Amino acid sequence: MRLNWFQPPARGARRFGRAMHRLGPTFVASPVRRIVQAIALLLFCGLFFWMCWPYGDADYAAAMQRREKIPAESFLMLDPLLSLSTAVAAQAWIWALAWGGSMLAVCLLIPRGFCGYLCPLGTIIDLVDWSLGQRISRFRIPPQRTGWWIHLKYYLLAATLVASTMGVLVSGFVAAIPVVTRGLQFTLAPLQLGLFKGFYLVPPMNAGQWLSIAMFVLVLALGLLRRRFWCRYVCPTGAIFSIANWLRLSQRRVTADCTGCGKCVRICPFDAINADYSTRPNECTFCQTCGGVCPAGAIEFVPRWEPLRSGLAETDVGAGAIRVSRRGVLAAAAGGAGLALGVNRLLPAAALSAGGPIVRPPGSVPEEQFLQLCIRCGECFKACPNNVLQPVGLEHGLDALWTPKVVADWSGCEQSCNNCGQVCPTGAIRPLPIAEKRAARMGLAVIDQQTCLPYAGSSDCRMCVDECVSAGYNAIEFRMVGVELDGEGLPAEGSGRQVPVVLAEACIGCGLCQTRCRAINVKQEKLLRRSAIVVVAGEGKEDRIAAGSYLQLRQQRNRLSPASAPPTTAPGDGYLPDFVR
Repeated sequence: MRLNWFQPPARGARRFGRAMHRLGPTFVASPVRRIVQAIALLLFCGLFFWMCWPYGDADYAAAMQRREKIPAESFLMLDPLLSLSTAVAAQAWIWALAWGGSMLAVCLLIPRGFCGYLCPLGTIIDLVDWSLGQRISRFRIPPQRTGWWIHLKYYLLAATLVASTMGVLVSGFVAAIPVVTRGLQFTLAPLQLGLFKGFYLVPPMNAGQWLSIAMFVLVLALGLLRRRFWCRYVCPTGAIFSIANWLRLSQRRVTADCTGCGKCVRICPFDAINADYSTRPNECTFCQTCGGVCPAGAIEFVPRWEPLRSGLAETDVGAGAIRVSRRGVLAAAAGGAGLALGVNRLLPAAALSAGGPIVRPPGSVPEEQFLQLCIRCGECFKACPNNVLQPVGLEHGLDALWTPKVVADWSGCEQSCNNCGQVCPTGAIRPLPIAEKRAARMGLAVIDQQTCLPYAGSSDCRMCVDECVSAGYNAIEFRMVGVELDGEGLPAEGSGRQVPVVLAEACIGCGLCQTRCRAINVKQEKLLRRSAIVVVAGEGKEDRIAAGSYLQLRQQRNRLSPASAPPTTAPGDGYLPDFVR
């Protein structure tokens, strides 16, 4: 039985002609692979740019449901490193493990098939290498030169898994799919939003986003050293598939017809062929490009159990093969443990210096578990209308970098949207029905009495109340304060004023009030330096549960709480509008 789907040189020349040859020999030699790569990349872009596009209907949840024929996070779930490291870090079953396990099972028949056929980052790297790498040879490493980077992916994998065992998830920084998803989110997604909706809707970049863009550009630029340098030597996701190749059911084999021309060695994009033309099975992605360029037809792909009649079988000990250093693995494991210890020690101090707890999306699990589950992929940012969710920068430390936070100064959380939970691949944000989402507290709105215009007695501003009522939450109401009594003990005429008060039992921290106050009083009228009502998080101000119903939690809390909640106000920072001073 043969598993050959490459094009022999003569047949390929007849079928595809000069046009395909201009694109490169790999397009002629292995057209099946290139077609599958193109389909996978188009599917990935469709999921990211169309299915996660939240606009087009005011009912955001319904619009997402209509478009989502397959899960928008499918490629993220297919990455076994993400599900494995997340499950280890959280010490819990992650439903994406089934997807990652299925991908590994497929790769038993097509070794490292994910890397060679499906990975969108690999396809983008191929495109960059084809367009730029062949034209810039200044930084090229000679083929015969080897170095410490040869098995870097195994060391990164060891460090990532060791850090996960200590509760620190770093796979989102180095795994293939989060790297490309986050790279597109911070580069092309703002361009899409600006062109189709207006650039005024694009929030400013923070230092963490620029760091992610720099990392993405670096991954692509590594191709200037060697083709697919990232995939060959750096990607820890590829390392998992390479290890799984030990259980492969198929293999590449060279028959006795080999003439030793060396074309297969030069064309191999993954450095999987030794100098003696035998195969390094842990690196082979079954792309079959080598078979398509072999003039003697000496390369075939067969089941592993098929006996070898003559020629070369797979081997890891051919010329140029390099063993993974045990000392290097131990050093990487120690580095991962040191990183985890440093993050666990420095994170609380960083969060404290940054101004307290982060306001997370509705349905977020408790913070410690959230950081163990969030892979920093950026899917929730893409699916969020009006950029309510934005990435955390460097201000909260490494462990929180690129995780989502609610930025109510920019926009409030739409009451008809639950997209962030629907696209989260690991359950860091729970997929909630709309009714549950509207009951999940992200934080608590707090009024600054020293800056709020009605408290200052200078205005009858009521925009926060109107916005909250319009959204259907009814969590802010007016109450009379400052009432003076006359000689008969009755309220004196003209005394007192109406001020807004937040009802803690009804507020979910959506931030719509904060958005409106800042847009009018700060940006438009310039009466305040910052919004007089802000959403804050912390113990007692938010609901962070890993399981169960938010509706039932609210009902239980309301039964136990007093009939009237105390005003949620804060003393402020001592500044008032200029005309009040």
